[in-house]
Amino acid sequence: MEPFHKFIDHTADVLFVARAEELPELFEQCGFAVEETMVNTKKIKSVNDIKILCENKKIDGLLFDFIDELIFFKDYKQLVFSKFDIKIEQKEDKYDLTCIATGEKIDFTRHEPKVDIKAVTMHMFKVEQSRGSWKAQVLLDI
Repeated sequence: MEPFHKFIDHTADVLFVARAEELPELFEQCGFAVEETMVNTKKIKSVNDIKILCENKKIDGLLFDFIDELIFFKDYKQLVFSKFDIKIEQKEDKYDLTCIATGEKIDFTRHEPKVDIKAVTMHMFKVEQSRGSWKAQVLLDI
């Protein structure tokens, strides 16, 4: 199965589903969906490599934290990304994520801003594994 994400109609916020065979690919697809919600990712240049580190006892919490970090970088550093190199390790009692996110500072004329994400929400949020693949459903507050 080729990893993918798709947007689903939602009344007030942005809802998307992502699927992949491996966890790092799932997180990558979620990263793409978050960035595509905000800007035209095809116009992002590979200028900055930013290291993102997250840890959580649960895989859904790890994805939530990762998305929250992407929103943080947009809000406080004005950075958007178009590439994610993600590694996830399962330790005894937690998951560790290391991501090198590649992108640049937001250019409001070139990146064609779409909507501003305020936060990722727990409402409708889920990560599940079935039949050899992973699926995430994420609702973004805009």
